[in-house]
Amino acid sequence: MSQPIRFYYQGRVQEVASASPTRTVLQHLREDLHCTGTKEGCAEGDCGACTVVIGSLVDGELEMRNVNSCIQFLPTLDGKAVFSVEDLKQKDGALHPVQQALVECHGSQCGFCTPGFAMSLWSLYLKQEEQTAPLCRKQIDETLSGNLCRCTGYRPIIDAAHRMGELPPVSFDREALVAALQDLQRDTMFSYTHDGQSFHAPRTLAELATLRTAKPGATILAGSTDVGLWVTKQMRNLGDVIYVRQVKELHSMGTVDGMLEIGAAVSLDDAYKAVCDIYQDASLHELWQRFASQPIRSTGTLGGSVANGSPIGDSAPWMIVLGAEIVLNGSQGRRSMLLQDFYLDYMKKDWQPGEFVEAVRIPLPKANQQFRTYKLAKRYDQDISAVAAAYAITLENGIVRDAHIAYGGMAATSRRAPLAEAAINGKPWNEETLKAGMAALARDYTPLTDMRASANYRMKTAQNLLRRFWLESRPEGALPAASINAFAFKERSAA
Repeated sequence: MSQPIRFYYQGRVQEVASASPTRTVLQHLREDLHCTGTKEGCAEGDCGACTVVIGSLVDGELEMRNVNSCIQFLPTLDGKAVFSVEDLKQKDGALHPVQQALVECHGSQCGFCTPGFAMSLWSLYLKQEEQTAPLCRKQIDETLSGNLCRCTGYRPIIDAAHRMGELPPVSFDREALVAALQDLQRDTMFSYTHDGQSFHAPRTLAELATLRTAKPGATILAGSTDVGLWVTKQMRNLGDVIYVRQVKELHSMGTVDGMLEIGAAVSLDDAYKAVCDIYQDASLHELWQRFASQPIRSTGTLGGSVANGSPIGDSAPWMIVLGAEIVLNGSQGRRSMLLQDFYLDYMKKDWQPGEFVEAVRIPLPKANQQFRTYKLAKRYDQDISAVAAAYAITLENGIVRDAHIAYGGMAATSRRAPLAEAAINGKPWNEETLKAGMAALARDYTPLTDMRASANYRMKTAQNLLRRFWLESRPEGALPAASINAFAFKERSAA
């Protein structure tokens, strides 16, 4: 039996029973509720004009995240709250401090992108209420990384981010929202059907496994950061949809058999934070911040990224060199394999009918291990990689052991470089060994030319990234990041 979609918006519970399961939140706001403050720009989660804030209960606690409404499907709102720019208006008609700050700092020109900026800033305003220290530039830049401006540029908008905290505060009633959301929570699987298409949101791993067995051809949906584009850009009919973000077991993180196990529904932001806390590597932390934008990272999942298997994905190379495993589940039970063995060819994976990703496992750091990951793209923020590289070696008295080298963007899948690995394994980690490894890379890959980069550029930069890794990890005279990273050097010079 179909159940109505229930969510909280503009002070009351909304119910929807006659919309397509793949109708987007943005379409519902603009076309059904006639709340047209939220804009459509790109319809692919890039420009941020459609930004809204989603409130949900996580283990009883309220979580507020700014997301791209253009690629989120309406049924994913069930049991949650959505806030659009219309919600910022105060009861007396006054502007919210976020809006007032944008006005005072001249943060808007044509105004099309402004509602999206306002909502991202509002999400930051809510975080500011919970911290004693003033907002720092890093927080502001990360929050605005998913919003593009073509008119004023970012300087006045960043000024507004600082200014909004100086204006008379406006409080947000979290307790009232928590109470409203508690009444919307379901104990059993949510099922919604319209016009022959179904949307199911199981609550337990057992429900998910049973449902997946019954509907092996259904589309698995997690963060919708890629699947959403199948609808908005490719106009595909997804058929039945199984939404996994409500499965409690898939949100778990912990150490299992000496590895960090991350459930398939854990957000990219939370997953990267957990791995960065363990590895304490500056290059991985930089990749985390450069992986798409904050709205994408807050909704997308590491499990979904792995399952998608894009050859230009940023996560696969570093996971492969660390020896990560993927845990699959389905009608035949649970099985695991090395992530590098999961990818067979372009967008072809080692799936069995009815299987789904349950978790990924990341090995813990090894003694004397040198690990780095790098990303090359045309833009620093929110851009697809031309080349993504990762390296992991163990040094014993200056000798390379257990070398793992992997690249994304160089082949039909993210994969290792066996000839380059063989060229440096068992050798002193010196420039002669480095040059042998760089030469071997030309035999490991035959990259393509496309709109992001030429084949020659990809090969040359892949070789140069190996040199950068050597400069940072060589036994004698290893260079600090400030001597190699242009952004670190700029920050040091400014200080």
